[in-house]
Amino acid sequence: MSLIERAAQRLDQLKQASAEPSDEALQQAVARAAEPAAAKAAPVPEPAPVSEAQSQAAAASLPAHASRGVYIDLAMLEAKGMVTPDRPRSAIAEEYRVIKRPLLRNATDTSEARIENANLIMITSAMPGEGKTFSAINLAVSMAMELDYTVLLVDADVSRPSVFRQLGLPPERGLMDVLAGDATDLGDVLLRTNIEKLSILPAGMPHARATELLASENMNRLLKQMATRYSDRIIIFDSPPLLVTTESRVLATHMGQVVVVVEAERTTHASIKQALATIESCPIKLMMLNKARRQSHGSYYGYGYGYGYGETARENAA
Repeated sequence: MSLIERAAQRLDQLKQASAEPSDEALQQAVARAAEPAAAKAAPVPEPAPVSEAQSQAAAASLPAHASRGVYIDLAMLEAKGMVTPDRPRSAIAEEYRVIKRPLLRNATDTSEARIENANLIMITSAMPGEGKTFSAINLAVSMAMELDYTVLLVDADVSRPSVFRQLGLPPERGLMDVLAGDATDLGDVLLRTNIEKLSILPAGMPHARATELLASENMNRLLKQMATRYSDRIIIFDSPPLLVTTESRVLATHMGQVVVVVEAERTTHASIKQALATIESCPIKLMMLNKARRQSHGSYYGYGYGYGYGETARENAA
């Protein structure tokens, strides 16, 4: 029924009541007839915009358990010859216990000679296949077993993400999505794990301008946030090989420590020298000998800087 028809109906009702409609009654009739239409057409007020500062403050106030979680199959890790929290006295756990000690000492140094961003530790290699991802995961799990630290493992091999593949997990949004602006906050893509004190930041979706994103001001801000937000956090970056892509060289400029994994009996001295030359600006550079054989038993020997769990470990090293 239209507005005019409703007003006419109201006037008929007034006439039947033997009352001559006044001008005021006419106005009231029209107003009352228009009420339903006006109510239907009333606009819904839009919520007030939230400023960037308010958004950041809200994200910072979220508890640590607000992020999503993923389940890591510890039996699978053990079968691959990797460090697991439920086997703290295994041979490989003992080896990585030795490897992590100088890294933790550098990361927590409070003297005047302390290194800036020493809690940002990049694990890399000269060439693919030397065991950097295997070593990054083992270091992260081993450090998470410490009483005084929390650990964030970052899959920074953005061209060929390997951490999630090694852990048997499907791809997730992550680092590249935050840098590209497709994820609004770091907390949206951080993943808790069933290993106490260990969280993971996936590489995220592939991006054609990955090198530029890693060298961007957004990356600088993100790393500063990651390095300073939690005083007890150690951050392990699994990066691409130094001689294959440029992303690792860019990433190394932000790191306090770099560990170069070297495969025994395969990596040449020339490759090692060339790789080290690309990260000259990094204040602390350590080397980890990997896949070395113990001549007396024919097994792999870590010398404190490798892993020694036989053929299984070798086959699964990334």
